[in-house]
Amino acid sequence: MLIKHPQLVIAYHKAIDTVESCQTKEQLEVASKLVENFKTMYKQVGYPKILSYSLDRALKIKKL
Repeated sequence: MLIKHPQLVIAYHKAIDTVESCQTKEQLEVASKLVENFKTMYKQVGYPKILSYSLDRALKIKKL
């Protein structure tokens, strides 16, 4: 499925990179909004739910 949607793969990696690069609380808040926008936008094409969980996990790890 990921091969059919190369934009999805690129957007997912950009979102992960953005979350991992956050160094302040404000940056994490913006990254959280980015993740929510990613979920909203790609929900329409039926992205795999594992991507959503992965992004949430990356945010949670970074917040700790």
